[in-house]
Amino acid sequence: MSTDSSVVGGAEQDIVPSVENALNATAAASEEVDEATLIEQRRKRREAIKAKYQNQAPNLLVQALHPGTESGPASPGMDNPTPLMARSVSPVAVSPATPNAASTPASPDMFAVHNDGDLAQHPHPTAPGEEEEGPSAADYDPTMDMQEDWARHDQRLQQVVAAANYDETNPTEMHDVLPVASAKDEPAPTEPMKDEFDMFADEDDDDMFAPEPKQKSKQAPAPMAKELDQSLLDNWDDAEGYYRVILGELLDGRYHVQAILGKGVFSGVVRATDSRTDKAVAIKIIRNNETMKKAGFKEIEILQKLTAADPTDKKHLVRLERHFEHKGHLCMVFENLSINLRDVLKKVGPKDGINLKAVRLYASQMFQALGLLRKCNVLHADIKPDNMLVNESRNILKVCDLGSAGDASDQEITPYLVSRFYRAPEIILGMPYDYAIDMWSVGCTLFELYTGKILFTGRTNNQMLRSIMECRGKISIKMLKKSQYGAVHFEDTQFRSVEKDSVTGRDVVRMINFKAPTKDLKSKIMKTSKGLDDTELKDLNLFVDLLDKCLALNPEKRITPMEALKHPFIDRRSKLK
Repeated sequence: MSTDSSVVGGAEQDIVPSVENALNATAAASEEVDEATLIEQRRKRREAIKAKYQNQAPNLLVQALHPGTESGPASPGMDNPTPLMARSVSPVAVSPATPNAASTPASPDMFAVHNDGDLAQHPHPTAPGEEEEGPSAADYDPTMDMQEDWARHDQRLQQVVAAANYDETNPTEMHDVLPVASAKDEPAPTEPMKDEFDMFADEDDDDMFAPEPKQKSKQAPAPMAKELDQSLLDNWDDAEGYYRVILGELLDGRYHVQAILGKGVFSGVVRATDSRTDKAVAIKIIRNNETMKKAGFKEIEILQKLTAADPTDKKHLVRLERHFEHKGHLCMVFENLSINLRDVLKKVGPKDGINLKAVRLYASQMFQALGLLRKCNVLHADIKPDNMLVNESRNILKVCDLGSAGDASDQEITPYLVSRFYRAPEIILGMPYDYAIDMWSVGCTLFELYTGKILFTGRTNNQMLRSIMECRGKISIKMLKKSQYGAVHFEDTQFRSVEKDSVTGRDVVRMINFKAPTKDLKSKIMKTSKGLDDTELKDLNLFVDLLDKCLALNPEKRITPMEALKHPFIDRRSKLK
């Protein structure tokens, strides 16, 4: 689920008009002044405004946007839902709640950004002749891969293929690893942001004679809210069971649909305004399919269980406010967040990823969420950047989309659980699995956030195993003995690499004997180390060590969420063991 909102603090709304009026008056009185003098006047005016408001106490919404202020309301209960920015960004939001305060890991430094460029790490130059490894994480859409994998799964169920006979040497026709999203799958364009006066911007950003920024296409405002009678259309669903959303429609008598945000494998998502509270919400509309509706109710049950275990909303899991049915569709109402991490990478720039400070904060919050899931015996089973939402200030992250989640004791061996590029090797091999699959996915996600590149890629599970072993080394005989599908991919400990023949285009099998990694994790990350000082280099080495522990091939040796929170990359008080 991906949402987009433009929440503006009340204090900022009061400040900006007066600032703009003052600037207009200054400009009108100085028409004959040369350009250099005019710019200098604007800068002095800005400094005066900053000084004027520096010591004023911000209102509660501004405090929520900038955690760490002295005062702040406690997180309210679900009986009186409030918007995200007022309830999920409390100053204590990043500290794990444990009975023993002395054992609580230190929280990474908080931050707030005024534009997504502040998240970017310094670009690292590519040496002559050096190729950038891995496709861009910002450009990847996992939905197509999920659909392909589910199609394979359904096909094999229909053919009743036994585990011993499972084989990928004759895969169905594949799309490219990184399919280009079609226009119909793109979220509706949002209202362009005006180049408003920013009282906290650096001086160099204030250049009134710079070229005008390109304007994005405007989205027509949603019509007045109307409750549409079911008899108006013979069928409110498209051919695949997705609800045909109409802008301006009133859902459940209270939710005014403002924008269509997109759709995934199981549902479509819209942004709406709750007419009772005048707050933005995100509504997940499940496809009109009994199997998917049943899965939706299971997700609701899991979300309610997690909310009960986290009544103060500290553990960074998205909050479900309520649910209802609309024209045969199960609808789930969630708190509204700003953007997912895939879209953050797009805004930052697809080449270099985000800075290590932001990665540290996001990692801490991911591990807190996974800690709660583990406490409640829940596997998320679809961790990826698309399912990590952040707020407007980009300093609060929440894990979302538990449509694939389930009880840890109720596992089913399937080679297509979890989105392909984030799928742990034990899933591909058909081994018993547990919470460690989510830690593997977090490791892949953190690598993407920092480098901007996807770590493991492949059009099939077989190619995924090859990509994994090129980086992490050979899968042990012990793991293969526990697997249902080991014989499909290995023969006498050698890997059966299924590849396309460059001449015939047909699949051929090539035997590979993996030994040491040929593209190890540290070398992939250390390519970004050029120009770092000693402190930054130390932090980067700690990050590599954390990823190494998240991406241990043997799930029994993989780091747990609580261990990760105590890792020195996250907790500066700890020392590397």
